[in-house]
Amino acid sequence: MRYNERELLSLARQPAEKAAEILMRVPKKGSVLKKRLVKLVVNFLFYFRTDEAEPIGALLLEHCRITKEEENVFSISFIEEPERKYCFECDSEQQCQEWIEALKRASYEFMRRSLIFYRNEIQKMTGKDPLEQYGISEEARFQLGTHKQ
Repeated sequence: MRYNERELLSLARQPAEKAAEILMRVPKKGSVLKKRLVKLVVNFLFYFRTDEAEPIGALLLEHCRITKEEENVFSISFIEEPERKYCFECDSEQQCQEWIEALKRASYEFMRRSLIFYRNEIQKMTGKDPLEQYGISEEARFQLGTHKQ
């Protein structure tokens, strides 16, 4: 996927769904845990040095696994690159669980499943497809079981 750097920086400045200073380790050999400001905006996880306004990196939360590692630790790894694993250590078990839930809800896959669920519920209640008015009701990405990853 290609990103426009200016648009990505603009997105990083948007209000976050969740943000905190937590310990983070990137998937480089010899990498150690470092305190980072981590900010979730839509389906991007931005990370910053704690004293800087511009992000030093961003993770697109697609085709990834969010895994509970230890008591206060979770990781993000990518399905197509399992060796590319980012680790995060939180201050508490509760903070760790909150991050895991927020990150799982931020993925495109979760949003797509939610849209399909609510589309079906609205259709049952009203007898009409709510996507029809937008001319997108037949698109494969909005059909159950036809989404290709």
